[in-house]
Amino acid sequence: MLSKKAKYGINALLFLAQREGNEPVPIHRIADSENIPSKFLEGILLVLRKAGILGSKKGPSGGYYLLKERSEVNLAHVMRLFDGPIALLPCVTYKYYERCEECKDEESCGIRDLFLQLRNETVELLKASTLEDLLQREQRLLQDPTDQE
Repeated sequence: MLSKKAKYGINALLFLAQREGNEPVPIHRIADSENIPSKFLEGILLVLRKAGILGSKKGPSGGYYLLKERSEVNLAHVMRLFDGPIALLPCVTYKYYERCEECKDEESCGIRDLFLQLRNETVELLKASTLEDLLQREQRLLQDPTDQE
């Protein structure tokens, strides 16, 4: 399940991605628009800044802005920043592998094989889904709510 941090992070990124230009946006404006508690959002934006997705400017005209193009920020990367592995089993994760205690033989485990396929397909879909793609989906759905691709 997607954590609130990851969901709020994606929503904040989408808010910034919708804006023309690269003017910094104050935290309170993002928080108010996206209905995210300001203090919670501060930590989320800091993670995104440390990951090189956002830049920030201090002072009265300060705030956060996208450092990368909308088409360069994919959901797999953002989700991993907040939630760690995307896989549902530890034995199929890419960076966080752990052997399952109850597994007798990973090579012939049908459960592992299925969840490895699920992880691979999920990761590929999330890597291909960028902020640009999400904005286009929203536009398409606004124009035709029955279009659920």
